[in-house]
Amino acid sequence: MPGLAGENIYIGMVVADPFSERMAVIEINGILERFGKMGEKSGWTYVLIPAEIARSLSKARNTFRVKGHIDQHEIRQVALVPVGDGDFILPVNGGMRKAIKKSAGAPVRLRIQHDDSELLPDRDFMECLAEEPLAMTHYQKLTQGHKNYFTKWIGSARTAPTKASRIAMALDALSRGLGFAEMLREKKGIQ
Repeated sequence: MPGLAGENIYIGMVVADPFSERMAVIEINGILERFGKMGEKSGWTYVLIPAEIARSLSKARNTFRVKGHIDQHEIRQVALVPVGDGDFILPVNGGMRKAIKKSAGAPVRLRIQHDDSELLPDRDFMECLAEEPLAMTHYQKLTQGHKNYFTKWIGSARTAPTKASRIAMALDALSRGLGFAEMLREKKGIQ
């Protein structure tokens, strides 16, 4: 199938045989872009996924998760986030950028498909959360997507001290009624 050309993106699509059980797989040659000041997305690095391509992965109009590769780096349970007009972005966090050794403005190759596997919260985090009633009450009020931010952030810690520090920071923020984005802004001193 021919690709779709855009200003900062070239998209090619591979769709599985409709009679097979495989899901659509999308191949995208895009550019890492970066938001300037844009609310909670300020400073995010991302790849744009146009509406017509995103619909090949999911009919959802809200956030959904994908798996696959960005360049040669494997990704799982990464959220595609809606940004308006049916378009989505795939946020590319610091760990992903470090793994592919690229920053904003660099070309990247995505090969992704819908990921419907369950993202399980970290066991240590849940044990600590159970001992903090205020934090647990606020955590339970969060949407699954916002709970997943905490899960992925804590799970991405590479050392036990980093994981413990992140759990403590999350418990403190949740006990004060803060969500993930507010916690990070507070940590960075951003209002």
